Amino acid sequence: MRLPEAFLAKMKNLLGTEFDEFLKSYDDSKFQGLRVNTLKISVEEFLRICPFQLKPIPWCKEGFYYEEKDRPGKHPYYHAGLYYIQEPSAMAPVPVLGPQPEERILDLCAAPGGKTVQIAAALGGKGVIITNDIHMNRVKALIKNIELFGIKNAIVTNETPEKLTRYFPRFFDKILVDAPCSGEGMFRKDPSLIKSWESFNGDYYSNIQKDIMENMVKMLKDGGKALYSTCTFSPEENERTIKDFLENYPQFHLVDFPKAHGIQEGIPEWVNGEDSLRACGRLWPHKVAGEGHFLVLLEKESEKADEIHRFEKPHGIKIEKEFKEFVDENLIINIEGIFEVHNEQLYLLPSSLPSLKGLKVLRSGWLLGSYKKNRFEPSHALAMGLRLKDVKRSIQFHSSEKEVIRYLKGETLNIEGEKGWTLVCVEDYPLGWAKQTGNLLKNYYPPSWRWLE
Repeated sequence: MRLPEAFLAKMKNLLGTEFDEFLKSYDDSKFQGLRVNTLKISVEEFLRICPFQLKPIPWCKEGFYYEEKDRPGKHPYYHAGLYYIQEPSAMAPVPVLGPQPEERILDLCAAPGGKTVQIAAALGGKGVIITNDIHMNRVKALIKNIELFGIKNAIVTNETPEKLTRYFPRFFDKILVDAPCSGEGMFRKDPSLIKSWESFNGDYYSNIQKDIMENMVKMLKDGGKALYSTCTFSPEENERTIKDFLENYPQFHLVDFPKAHGIQEGIPEWVNGEDSLRACGRLWPHKVAGEGHFLVLLEKESEKADEIHRFEKPHGIKIEKEFKEFVDENLIINIEGIFEVHNEQLYLLPSSLPSLKGLKVLRSGWLLGSYKKNRFEPSHALAMGLRLKDVKRSIQFHSSEKEVIRYLKGETLNIEGEKGWTLVCVEDYPLGWAKQTGNLLKNYYPPSWRWLE
């Protein structure tokens, strides 16, 4: 790999005697990781059915290394949302943030959604996650991942952090800021980032990070915690960003967390900072089996009572008979809560939300389906959020059966069954909808998701 001379000189100055070992790590292959989606399957059950050779990732109990030859993205279990494919070091921040069920959490720079789905799994369907990204072209992948992994309690927004502060003043228990950065830690994984690094210096990203953190302060409730992370080695974007932040916001302090498995503490000497910056953590590619990452946990001291939200709260709507008829005919469970309709699409909202009127909301909770000329058509998100035992009609294929791939390719299957909406599953895990008509199973798998050779 041809690394920029300026980058090499910088790293040699920072690392000193460790530089040769650091440079040698670029001769190694990148590490491959997947993380089990515990919204759908336990780690123990996944390991029982898993066809891959896995080794645990030490800083994430749901994470595992896999061999490149296994290609888990080409297995039906991936299309059932049983795991997320993620760079191993990127799995470190969320366990340190420590999401808990019932909490309100914001993922402020979320796309493509790896950390969002990790947070959602920790919430276990309880509480709410607002997942935001300012770049519209990246939000599509975020929405797909939320659907694929069966997440029901997420609100997807496409807004600036500054605008979000008007809707969520001191609202969140926890906030993740996976900040835009120069990407030095990902050069081995994605060499195309080198060109971007050569075009933008560290100050460019430092200013963006500063603005994002200023808005984070306004949305975190007293006593709440925020996790700041980057995928760069740069002290200017890491220790210095946090040093400047603490100087401007003395109501925050760093929370230390165990540094184990090769994770190194922060280095305050690089930025003439206080010893407290050692509470930061950094993953180096010559120290861990993963790429470069930086993380730090901050806590906001309690000063006064939680913000009183004066926004009109959503009251929901009455459910149309078409949806009730669909539920009666096709589901064993009942779906209850606060409902909203946008452009003929029916959503089930998470609880404990203020009104979001005026925000650019691209997904309002669980998308259940659409009203179409006196009928209700279920969404793919509904299928992925259900369990096999929730439906009246289903068909199960083993992961090795050719019908699974044919379904994922969008083909109609020649199979007899009871007329009506049918949940197609790989073993016990939903893949999507089909509609039984006589001896044909009409395929409703989303065209944009179809299996490509």
